[in-house]
Amino acid sequence: MPASAAESPEFIEGSTVIDAAQAKDLFEQEALFVDVRKDSDWEAGRVPGAVHLELKQVFSEEKLLEEMDKSEPVVIYCNGVKCLRSAKAVKLALAWGFSEVYYFRNGFPSWKAAGMPVE
Repeated sequence: MPASAAESPEFIEGSTVIDAAQAKDLFEQEALFVDVRKDSDWEAGRVPGAVHLELKQVFSEEKLLEEMDKSEPVVIYCNGVKCLRSAKAVKLALAWGFSEVYYFRNGFPSWKAAGMPVE
């Protein structure tokens, strides 16, 4: 099965799965948004104020701690259900002891489709 046919898990134990409306609420509460997509996707558009921690080379416990405390809310996203990056990042963040992890499974495409701000 080609990697592009894979779908991210619908639920990750320990995290809260959110949709675009819930993501907007967290955005308005100034929760940290972490974009784990590749550089070219990040450069093409992102959630305003998001932090770019590309999953394969940059995302780490140390980098996440530079942005937030383990008890603060964090929204992790990538390119939607066909992108596995956010699921991997959410699992890592939980394993590192971050406690308020939001898994924005539908990611940036759903944010954009809902008419939310983009930079």
